[in-house]
Amino acid sequence: MSIALASAKSDGFSNVLSPAKLGVRQEKLSHLHFYFHDTLSGRNPTAVQVASAAWTKKSKTLFGAMMMVDDPLTAGPEHDSKLVGKAQGVYASAAQDEVGLLMVMNFAFMEGKYNGSSLSLLGRNTVFSTMREMPIVGGSGLFRFARGYAQAKTHTLDIKTGDAVVEYNVYVFHY
Repeated sequence: MSIALASAKSDGFSNVLSPAKLGVRQEKLSHLHFYFHDTLSGRNPTAVQVASAAWTKKSKTLFGAMMMVDDPLTAGPEHDSKLVGKAQGVYASAAQDEVGLLMVMNFAFMEGKYNGSSLSLLGRNTVFSTMREMPIVGGSGLFRFARGYAQAKTHTLDIKTGDAVVEYNVYVFHY
């Protein structure tokens, strides 16, 4: 099959390439472990509501609320733990009968060998489930061609403020 890939011709719009031309080597499986700090309260929230529907405040699940986030990712659960990256994106309340969020997020890493690389998460997060699993659908930098999944488990949650610390274990195939 690689012989056919190397000899394929262009139609002017698309080309079939040999993976070696892009520097694609042996696929690896990596495990990343970090804590996601989602702060809705205080003077410097990291998650802010950017949209809602007329009935959102009447909904027990805040259905229709959309949050924009720039949440720190840290090595440990403490707020002053080493910063390893940021979770940047949106989450929205997408379920009427339970707290089920649509998560559209980039994990942008800024520490160690993954500094400057990112992973893209897109999936459903049922917040009050003990363990949630969401797909990793891509990445950049060292995570180019990434695919995998993230497991999220709430470490702490303040029901009054909505502030939460969530433990993430991410398993990702990449080159």
